[in-house]
Amino acid sequence: MTHENAQPGPITHEEIFTAHAGGKLSVISKSPLATRRDLSIAYTPGVAEVSRAVAADPAMANTHTWAGRLVAVVSDGSAVLGLGDIGPAASLPVMEGKAALFKTFADLDSIPIVLDTQDVEEIVRTVKLLRPSFGAVNLEDISAPRCFEIEKRLIEELDIPVMHDDQHGTAVVVLAALLNAARLVGKDLEGLKVVIAGAGAAGIAITEILLTQGIPDVVLLDSRGIVSREREDLNAIKADYATRTNPRGLIGGPQDALQGADVFVGVSGGKIPEEYLTELADNAIIFALANPDPEIMPDVAARYATVVATGRSDFPNQINNVLAFPGIFRGALDAGARRITPEMKVEAAKAIAGIASADGLTADHIVPSALDDRVALAVAEAVAACASAKATV
Repeated sequence: MTHENAQPGPITHEEIFTAHAGGKLSVISKSPLATRRDLSIAYTPGVAEVSRAVAADPAMANTHTWAGRLVAVVSDGSAVLGLGDIGPAASLPVMEGKAALFKTFADLDSIPIVLDTQDVEEIVRTVKLLRPSFGAVNLEDISAPRCFEIEKRLIEELDIPVMHDDQHGTAVVVLAALLNAARLVGKDLEGLKVVIAGAGAAGIAITEILLTQGIPDVVLLDSRGIVSREREDLNAIKADYATRTNPRGLIGGPQDALQGADVFVGVSGGKIPEEYLTELADNAIIFALANPDPEIMPDVAARYATVVATGRSDFPNQINNVLAFPGIFRGALDAGARRITPEMKVEAAKAIAGIASADGLTADHIVPSALDDRVALAVAEAVAACASAKATV
């Protein structure tokens, strides 16, 4: 049911570097190459027949090359994990890891592509030029606000699924966790007062998916306080969300936002003083997701909240993107979808939530394990069904 194994002791420096030596990926041929006949079929002269067929009917590239099922994992290395702007070469081990996760959990081949530029136009142009080589694009570790424009442009200008996982993978798993946490504490989603600390890639996407799900009272915080209509220092993206969130017209900082809040979601890394938590509503929910240091440590959060989640694997309720992205891409590709829509993301969240719910919800179990191999298939089926239903409308 899962890939879970006991971890007998601390991971050593030597163990890490040995595992990464020579990279984590390789290419294995699916065609036998043991005889001259094999060579004639897999390569020349036989391959020419397939190439001619693809030239006559480009759609055959989806069935007679790996491109139709290949995901490009694209990054410029500008916002890597908790490391920040470390550049493309240093980001490559992370992209290799992402490709390994695609294969392990969704049986999708993927290829890391790291680009030595942070120019939006160059990134968009490069990915478009490479488009014949793959069937979907997973954008990864690109800093905000450029990530928003890059994703938007590629979605509009390509005919294949495109998703920036740092935004939407996180958002999908947060929604899944919130669906179950709200059920556990006996609160209706529509009545929740939610505070999201962090108005970068993840914070904006979480805000969007909660609005899509019908949760209207979302208050967004950035480093200068509550994102509100009164502020004149907002960029275009935050200014847009100022008109769509904060329905009570709150102003001020985190302490003001947290008064009476049912849910706190942290994706900023900024610390929240313990005294602010006394402002939360009864049976509160805290998702402190900054890694490796949560905005609120779980032992402190548990004094003020009924359900607590983090982004770490050594505490209960890990909000981990691997629960979302492999299945989302698998489902989109299975359905032949050209877009990953908001509705597909919501269905993915419901599928993740459903697995944990079926196992039995507790305060320490609102999402499945990141290694639960039921998840990607359930998500893929939900996403594909959503895509197919929409295609028939």
